[in-house]
Amino acid sequence: MMSPEDYMLPCLNKKLFGLECMGCGMQRSIALLLNGDLIAAFQMYPAIYSLIALVGVIFLNYFKNFKHAYKIIIILALINASLILGNFIYKTFIS
Repeated sequence: MMSPEDYMLPCLNKKLFGLECMGCGMQRSIALLLNGDLIAAFQMYPAIYSLIALVGVIFLNYFKNFKHAYKIIIILALINASLILGNFIYKTFIS
């Protein structure tokens, strides 16, 4: 039987240059999340939960505008950018 991991796309950046990109680990993190392994999903890609929150707020705001949506979206986007960049720097240069 085929598992979701069999359908994952390879990282072209990693294949061509040998370096992980800023999105490396996101697919595996989503697979771990769908399997119920919440801690491993965070360890694989730390921005997974803040990305879900950002997409959720954008989705909700699309259908029902609420008062401070713009500020919440900006704050979540900054949190995501810092988590993604920090994780990339850590994986590339520190570990």
